[in-house]
Amino acid sequence: MKILFITDLYPINENEKNTPKTLLNFVKEWQKQGHTVDIIKPNFILNSFIRKKPFYKTGQYGNIFNANYWTPFWFNITKKIPDFQNICPPDTLIIAHMPSGILFADKMKRPFVAGIHNSDIEVLTNPLYKIHFTKRLENALQNAKAIACRSYVIKNKLLKLYSEFEDKTFVAPSGINEEIICNDFHPLNRDKIKVLTCANFKKRKNVDKVIEACKGLDCFELTVIGDGKNRKNLEKIDRNVKFTGYLPPKEVLAKMRESDIFILPSVGETFGMVYLEAMSQGCITVCTKDDGIAGIIKNEENGFLTLPTSEEIRKTLLNIKDLDDDRLKSIHYNSFQTIQELTSSACAVKYLQQIFKIL
Repeated sequence: MKILFITDLYPINENEKNTPKTLLNFVKEWQKQGHTVDIIKPNFILNSFIRKKPFYKTGQYGNIFNANYWTPFWFNITKKIPDFQNICPPDTLIIAHMPSGILFADKMKRPFVAGIHNSDIEVLTNPLYKIHFTKRLENALQNAKAIACRSYVIKNKLLKLYSEFEDKTFVAPSGINEEIICNDFHPLNRDKIKVLTCANFKKRKNVDKVIEACKGLDCFELTVIGDGKNRKNLEKIDRNVKFTGYLPPKEVLAKMRESDIFILPSVGETFGMVYLEAMSQGCITVCTKDDGIAGIIKNEENGFLTLPTSEEIRKTLLNIKDLDDDRLKSIHYNSFQTIQELTSSACAVKYLQQIFKIL
């Protein structure tokens, strides 16, 4: 099958640090499964500079066509692509993610699937976008043949706004490389419980709340992976916390295998691959209630949900400490079963299956 994938959330060079690879991973899996995939990347030039992303000229880069523009959504992107009819014959499945991708797909006047992220919910709800973009995105979602939400939380938010989309909406989570999954779950050392968090030090990640929650709890040992301009302020909260700075992915996984609990009470997450990675390495994993991968993580079943306050995080940590061994083994087992169903290949297959079921 031929697939055209339209999104600005796609690295032209896989070494790009500022562009997530979650959508790239879907494309790789579809290619492995025998599908032909071309990518159009609509790139709002000003946004590239603001977010300090690498700049590429308009043109073809392998199977990616990068289309730069200054005036968002005011032109038909197909006019910038010389070979568009060959890239997108009539039987092509068009999948578009993020607001720019969805709006450009809608301009093509062809059937398409819309992939919804937190950015789309922001456009639909923030008054700043109401004058120009909100109505356009609403119309595009009305025209979409199916809507793929990147998490259960995003699906719930979308359907609260537009219940009429329910019959064509599904959840399309990301998956992890099944080769990294391990099932070596070590028992909890209640005298020194190793807690880990990993994030860029943005305010919405709430790393400060984790540090405050662990402060003074002698039986907990906190390690923080990541970096950012707030690092010095975070270090001042508790001098006993170990800060590693940025670590490459393999070293992050190694730290996860050494840890008992992984916690990241961030807000505004589209999904959060780091939670799946922690589950895959045997961590008891804690995320924010009604955010990120809540819905995949079910409270006290295969992990824990918490509110993003230091008080609630502390309660959650102490609750885990007080659970008996059988209960912890059950949570570990359920976590392992969950992660086996969320491999990259399985999620990519299910994504297309759910599209075909709706179409």
